[in-house]
Amino acid sequence: MSYAGHPLSLSRLTSPLFPLLPPPTTAVFSAATGYTPLFSPVKFHRLSLLRSSGSRDNYIGNGGGGAGGNGKNNGGSGGGDWWSNFFNFDKRRSLLLLPIFRNEDTFIDSVLSCKPLLLFLVSASSSITCCLLLASFVQAKTNNGEIVYEIRGGKRFELVPDYSKDEFVLTKTMWSRLLPDSKSGSFVSNLWMECKELTTTLLLPEGFPESVTSDYLEYALWRGVQGVAAQISGVLATQALLYAVGLGKGAIPTAAAVNWVLKDGIGYLSKILLSNYGRHFDVNPKSWRLFADLLENAAYGLEILTPAFPHLFVPIGAVAGAGRSAASLIQAATRSCFYAGFAAQRNFAEVIAKGEAQGMVSKAIGIMLGIALANCTRSSTSLALASFGVVTWIHMFCNLKSYHSIQLRTLNPYRASLVFSEYLLSGLVPSVKEVNDEEPLFPAAILNLKAAYETQTEVLSVHAKQAAARIVRRLQLGSKLSDVATSREDVLALFELYKNEGYILTEHEGRFCIVLKESSSPQDMLKSLFHVNYLYWLETNAGIKSSSVANDCRPGGRLQMSLEYVEREFNHVKTDGEVAGWVTDSLIARPLPNRIRLDYTAVSSVAEG
Repeated sequence: MSYAGHPLSLSRLTSPLFPLLPPPTTAVFSAATGYTPLFSPVKFHRLSLLRSSGSRDNYIGNGGGGAGGNGKNNGGSGGGDWWSNFFNFDKRRSLLLLPIFRNEDTFIDSVLSCKPLLLFLVSASSSITCCLLLASFVQAKTNNGEIVYEIRGGKRFELVPDYSKDEFVLTKTMWSRLLPDSKSGSFVSNLWMECKELTTTLLLPEGFPESVTSDYLEYALWRGVQGVAAQISGVLATQALLYAVGLGKGAIPTAAAVNWVLKDGIGYLSKILLSNYGRHFDVNPKSWRLFADLLENAAYGLEILTPAFPHLFVPIGAVAGAGRSAASLIQAATRSCFYAGFAAQRNFAEVIAKGEAQGMVSKAIGIMLGIALANCTRSSTSLALASFGVVTWIHMFCNLKSYHSIQLRTLNPYRASLVFSEYLLSGLVPSVKEVNDEEPLFPAAILNLKAAYETQTEVLSVHAKQAAARIVRRLQLGSKLSDVATSREDVLALFELYKNEGYILTEHEGRFCIVLKESSSPQDMLKSLFHVNYLYWLETNAGIKSSSVANDCRPGGRLQMSLEYVEREFNHVKTDGEVAGWVTDSLIARPLPNRIRLDYTAVSSVAEG
């Protein structure tokens, strides 16, 4: 075969230039051979397979220039432009011999006309490659030195520099951390860590555990189990109500709906009436919360009994609804007290929001378990009551554990009396946990529910605990002045002694009566309670008892001497209490609504007259 008047022989090539061509042979292509090539001919543009020897040598040589070369290996230093030759597709035979370009005239023409675009692409890719290599080098240098971290919500995330954006970025995304490699461990462990992190983000306050107090987690765990048990009881009670109203027996839907609305409407009245006792919930939130749980369980029990008395559906349902409404009001009020104590960084809304999310999870689990249990009990009242008894025991046990875990840092009359009594006896302020462990869930001793297996701590003295209990029983905050001072002399003596205080304290018929002035503040009430504790200490340890009001107000008298001590020591005990973790800016109490307003000009005129 001949092309352009020259025979073509592959024997002159020492090695194949193109890997797609068949192995070289000694055969010479000619028209007479009749040999059919494996590849169909390709149309070349301004090319010939054989050039002059000088051109061929320039192509094969390393240094050949455009004006001619001097050899195959050491080509001449002529004026050839290698940058232009790089984009000269006339010399790129390998591109034209690829099978995918076979008979693609239009495509090759378009490629050959895009030299500026290809120049831009090559330049851009080279720049990006250099930037990536430089960034990797700098990152390696940074990892060998100091590591940069970002603190987000109390958690630490490693950052690496991104020089293309001139900023620091996270090392990996959440999903890339799931991929197993030699450093991050298995996929399952990484998936577990990501699920744990997601759960923590959704159910725990941001910055946990630094953003909440130390007792928050234990309380949340016990409350979670309690919420599941409560929801199971609710499902059983709802099923019993539906059976009692007659929906399972083909009753008239309208009559059932009317009975249901009457039951709920009467029950809602209890929530309105109970709101008048809101201040009591602040003073003893644990006691009221436990009472609400007992009331809620009693209401569930009544509702489960309704199928046995279907003719009394409305009265039984109304009583049970009233109990549940009252319980929900108390639970909502006391929950706010607990969450306020948990918010170590004043993040009240965050703690409340996460608490509601935890409650929704407990309710969802409880509903599923309740439905499964309800399918087993069906319309059997005895099975429902037996199941309800077991669930109620779990519910109340978790309630007791959760309330014992709460460490209230505010001072109510009992906690303040226990702190002040221990301070007067030992000179030390007890810790928050020590006092909360000794506080009864109910003020009355007969209702003081403590777990039988719990050992009584001996951290606080027995005398201090007895003194706190007796002081609370004898305390009357917000007394009337006319009840404690009957003579003109006593009134003037009290006014003179407490003219610089926001309260008036005296003992009347065995009770510590505190008369509050109109300008009295919660801080004054806390100071008056410290005064009461010192009076009790004088009575029990020094044997100094009350005589008459006038005599006690004179210099050296019981009230005058105790007031001097209170003015001297109250700031000290207050400072020590703050160090121990107590909130000493006020007293959480519900005083009687009696106040007095003093006009010392008129008092002086009366005293002179």
